[in-house]
Amino acid sequence: MKEFEDKRLPVRTKDGSLSLFSERYSQHYHSIHGARQESLHVFIANGLVMFEYLAEISILEIGMGTGLNILVTLESTSIQKKVNYLSLEKYPLSEPEWTSILPSFQTEQFQRIHRAKWNSTIELQKNFLFEKQQIDFLDYRSEPKHHLIYFDAFSPEAQPELWSTLMFETLNKCMLPGGLLVTYCAKGEVRRNMLAAGFKVEKRPGPPGKREMLAAWKM
Repeated sequence: MKEFEDKRLPVRTKDGSLSLFSERYSQHYHSIHGARQESLHVFIANGLVMFEYLAEISILEIGMGTGLNILVTLESTSIQKKVNYLSLEKYPLSEPEWTSILPSFQTEQFQRIHRAKWNSTIELQKNFLFEKQQIDFLDYRSEPKHHLIYFDAFSPEAQPELWSTLMFETLNKCMLPGGLLVTYCAKGEVRRNMLAAGFKVEKRPGPPGKREMLAAWKM
């Protein structure tokens, strides 16, 4: 298979946090209106917070990218809550790429996230278990065990196959009843594909720079 080639360049977003721009996909890894603000709004305020009542939660992330979603989840989680966090990424960043945005994330945990071995579980802090798998998102299969899915792939224009009914059906089967999938995207076609996959879908106010986002509940 031909080696994946991409040039991923650091960019500073409006809230001061750094992200990356993929030349291959012509896509930013996060919103230019604020990378950290977007992660906090979409995945924490509209995702993790919905499960505050649970003593233990299983999170699946579709698109590890820069590792920002992992970091903000770590920062937003009490050590009394047990977290099992699995992050999938087909094309991991190289060390020069992730260190290029390190000035925004001067934490030991950020470096441990990227230096961690693939397909191996580590404890990022007490009760926070983290694993990353290098895998094509379309190939992931699991028994129903996830409470929450962070869906953070590149946009439907860049990767339409990841926003299909088939993809959402696969993820639905990985989730526990009452589970939630959240994403920054709010396109009509994506919403219809989620509905066709059996989700109950809500439009919610989006992060800075976006009018809406989607939250999809497993019935």
